[in-house]
Amino acid sequence: MSEVTVAEAIETIYASLGADNADLDAHIATLKAALTREGIKQAVFDPARLAQGNRAGRKLMQAYFRQRGVSVTFSEK
Repeated sequence: MSEVTVAEAIETIYASLGADNADLDAHIATLKAALTREGIKQAVFDPARLAQGNRAGRKLMQAYFRQRGVSVTFSEK
């Protein structure tokens, strides 16, 4: 099985968020492994692609991912 890149893992998380959070925890674990492998400290998401791109939605996402060991930031619009 080939290793997933950070970009691919982020795309699967976008798809999961669009599918009512289906298998989100598994995708977060994959992202965490990809971040570790590539030596990246934070995952960067585009708030425009989130279902709840407002401040409250971003903070909720950051908290949820932080509980699972992944630091999340958001790109500028």
